[in-house]
Amino acid sequence: MPRLRPDPSFYASPTLATEAPPEELAYVALLATGGNGQRDALGVVDTNPASPTYGRLVGRTDFPHGGNELHHFGWNACSSHLCPYAPNAHVERRYLVVPGTHSSRIHILDTKPDPRQPSLVKVIEGEEVMAKTGYAAPHTVHCGPDGIYLNALGAPDGNGPGGIFTLDHETFEVKGRWEQDRGPQYLAYDFFWHLGHDTMITSEWGTPNMVKDGVNPELLLSGKYGRKLHVWDLRKRTHLTELDLGAEQQMVLELRPAHNPTRAYGFVGVVVSLTDLSSSIFLWYLDGGNGKGKGEWKAKKVITIPAIPADEADLPPLLKGFKAVPPLVTDINLSVDDRFLYVSCYGTGELRQYDVSDPFNPVFTGGVKLGGIVARSAHVSDPARPLNGGPQMVEVSRDGQRVYVTNSLYTPWDAQFYPDGIRGWMAKIDAAPDGGLSADPRFLVEFENGLRPHQVRLQGGDASSDSFCYA
Repeated sequence: MPRLRPDPSFYASPTLATEAPPEELAYVALLATGGNGQRDALGVVDTNPASPTYGRLVGRTDFPHGGNELHHFGWNACSSHLCPYAPNAHVERRYLVVPGTHSSRIHILDTKPDPRQPSLVKVIEGEEVMAKTGYAAPHTVHCGPDGIYLNALGAPDGNGPGGIFTLDHETFEVKGRWEQDRGPQYLAYDFFWHLGHDTMITSEWGTPNMVKDGVNPELLLSGKYGRKLHVWDLRKRTHLTELDLGAEQQMVLELRPAHNPTRAYGFVGVVVSLTDLSSSIFLWYLDGGNGKGKGEWKAKKVITIPAIPADEADLPPLLKGFKAVPPLVTDINLSVDDRFLYVSCYGTGELRQYDVSDPFNPVFTGGVKLGGIVARSAHVSDPARPLNGGPQMVEVSRDGQRVYVTNSLYTPWDAQFYPDGIRGWMAKIDAAPDGGLSADPRFLVEFENGLRPHQVRLQGGDASSDSFCYA
């Protein structure tokens, strides 16, 4: 049922969103990977420091199946519903939409009756998704002004093209594929938009067949994984142009546009360079040129994170020949005030923070080391015990003071980089107002053996869930 007034967790501008009350719960995708009868789940973690259960798992909703490979879930509705052209400003932020990349299922969970124990109210089977969209392997969910948007990695046969489809934000009916004219776009991964410029940006990873069994060294070394950004007309749903980041740049993943809708720029992480195993952050931006016309979308590398030399004996088989640990930037996040960029280095085991007040000239302002392929850095709560995995998914609170990280990337890829197995954990990092990071010694959630944590969503919204139409 629609509300008489807009949902109080919706904010017209990013500035107002930064004044939101702190989250008290975090929702975490938990992947069952062992084939031993365990089921996937959505976990609920207490994030209220005054609570006696702070930093503990306080709820869990099991799914009917395991092996879905749950990935980047999101809300049915958010602050974008306050845009002046949004048809349903009075819908609630209530349901979590959780896609399974391996099963193509979409799970709908209701958080309203009991936020600590969401109820599974609907499962859209993969066969329905494929039949109505022509896509398979849904991966990421974003709540748009006019519905729920999801991307998919490819087609039902495991090849391409991948693309975007939509659901109704109240009935969850699969409405069909989004693109009217996809142009040359074939590979898919993330997507996001500049609502103030009627523009969508998409990135590239690989088709389901290219990623489902792990990194394919032959495909990687021949430069077959994604290396481009695509720019779209959001209203017309048509492809405008592509931005090639370079043949050596492989796996162009998470997109983080500026939250201020008047700012036409954003950041994207690139997992690895074939030149030197470094990872990088590119800035995409609208160049106004001489001030005539609409300008030109361009991309520029603004951060390079080098690989770290390592003894071959300490490396997993996939990396032994390289004698180095690549950073493997697999997630990034941008604070709601657009000041700080957070970069997860899943390979070297570090969360890095950059001041991007000048987006063309980021400044490194701090980092926290946890896990890592070789380093195995410990958490401050138990300095003698090494952690495996590394900071992977990263989520930032609306006020920018708290950062949450989990340590599992993607089941077949985890096995290649951490062949001794991932023991799942979630950590909270405190962010100082003017830069600097420190791990919270009271907050290290360790999950049941066999369950790996991935995407985190914060109660009421977070830095990557909401987009805005007002500055």
